[in-house]
Amino acid sequence: MPSDSAEKPVSPGSGRLTTHVLDTMNGRPAPGMAIELHFFGPSGWSIIKKVHTNSDGRVDAPLLTGAELATGRYRLVFAAGDYYRALGTVLPEPPFLDEIPLDFGIADSAAHYHVPLLVTPWSYSTYRGS
Repeated sequence: MPSDSAEKPVSPGSGRLTTHVLDTMNGRPAPGMAIELHFFGPSGWSIIKKVHTNSDGRVDAPLLTGAELATGRYRLVFAAGDYYRALGTVLPEPPFLDEIPLDFGIADSAAHYHVPLLVTPWSYSTYRGS
């Protein structure tokens, strides 16, 4: 959560926010990828959580759940360049994709928002999953 509680309104919702990462270049989940979750509040963007994917390319728990999940603007930043460098993938300098920001909105704090990333060093896609 942000250090300034005024940055992120508290919502009585029962929803949750989850993510996972699939390495489509290698045809497998992307373990160990760093992910930051940001919230856009009155002072601009602030980091509210930092996590890493597990061996299945998922995080071990929802990023936000229940009252933590407020309506508003969010950003997930995936450290794809660091992930591929750790695998020994030869990347140009600078890499074509390094940090991948995904901006999205939460309109219903009672809903499940799943934001997956399918990634290679040259492309990515996302969607609202279930």
